[in-house]
Amino acid sequence: MATIPSRLAAATRTSGSFDVARKRALTLYRDWYRAAPSIITLYSLNLPPSTIRAKVRQEFEKHRHLDDLNVIDLVLLKGRQEYQETMNVWKQETHLMRWFMAEEAPAKPQTFLEKFYAGRDEDQV
Repeated sequence: MATIPSRLAAATRTSGSFDVARKRALTLYRDWYRAAPSIITLYSLNLPPSTIRAKVRQEFEKHRHLDDLNVIDLVLLKGRQEYQETMNVWKQETHLMRWFMAEEAPAKPQTFLEKFYAGRDEDQV
């Protein structure tokens, strides 16, 4: 599949009200949600589409309580850019897998013995 940079390009817009921002956010969410199977195919990931969808949902929920229209517009712009870069295959598999790194990373050792067993002693460095 050839990359057509303008295929998913969208002009930068500002939301005049919270209703407009909400509609733009729902459109972006639907685009991500529908693209989950395509993302898995494009990047040959060993994940089910539900995992991608859950992560997208988590990202949208993280920004759910924003109350400044300028901040909402900025987050929507960044989300649209991420979508365009992902769907045009301008990323590599490692970029996508970083989304899931936080859940899979082992917990940092807290006590002295946990640090000792892990071979780390950051207090001495």
